[in-house]
Amino acid sequence: MRRGAVRTVAALAGACHPGPTVVVTTLCTALAAGVGAPAGRVVLVLVTVLAGQLSIGWSNDWLDAARDRAVGRTDKPVVAGAVAPGTLRTAAVVAAATSVLVSLPTGAAAAGAHLGAVAMGWAYNVRLKSTVASWVPYAVAFALLPAFVVLALPGDERPAGWLLGVGALLGVGAHLANVMPDLEDDAATGVRGLPHRLGRRRTGVLAPAVLAGAVVVAVLGPPGRPGAVPAAAGALAVVIAVTAGAAGLRRERSRLPFTLAMVVAVLCVVVLVAAGGRGAAV
Repeated sequence: MRRGAVRTVAALAGACHPGPTVVVTTLCTALAAGVGAPAGRVVLVLVTVLAGQLSIGWSNDWLDAARDRAVGRTDKPVVAGAVAPGTLRTAAVVAAATSVLVSLPTGAAAAGAHLGAVAMGWAYNVRLKSTVASWVPYAVAFALLPAFVVLALPGDERPAGWLLGVGALLGVGAHLANVMPDLEDDAATGVRGLPHRLGRRRTGVLAPAVLAGAVVVAVLGPPGRPGAVPAAAGALAVVIAVTAGAAGLRRERSRLPFTLAMVVAVLCVVVLVAAGGRGAAV
């Protein structure tokens, strides 16, 4: 591979929001395995979700290129000149189309759920991030992802309502935590989503509350009494959620709150897997 091509691949990897992309893909794959999906379906879930997350990440950096330049976000490959916005646009469209194609073998309902999740990510990037409804794409997309996993199972299983609730709450909490380091930069470029309107203090309180709510639903949602491992993982997740909010209030530019929100999401999946996926499908 030529040196220029290597640089482009590296820039694309940096522009896809690699942290969230890897975490979301891994969690969906782990959930698929945890609810008993056959190996082939687990692989389909992995490839489908990965392609969708790549598409969302690349479209974000493409659409935000001008804003990121305005506030000097040199950590972004497109601002640093490592990749052109047009390249990101092409990559995002190709990844979106790929996610649709590879999801088709999982069935119409599952493919539709995943397409809805990707569409929500694009809707956030294109417009909704700058409105009071900025939380809606996160809530819907994060609810649709576990729905996709369950619907991808062989048979006629449907996702339980509490599972969708866990996803939606995690999505809203992740949104609030993710925006906290960028509140000032976003406001300077005309972005006024829900966290910007609430302000740092109220967002710093609401984010851990929503994340903790997701944990409670994950622990208590499955039928029967929670076992020792789910209960312990849930307790740890609540502590980490509170820490995320405190970090956002004390360290205004820190990315730690979002990182901790992803840790909470990981622990919620641990809770579900430790429970054997009990009650996730109905």
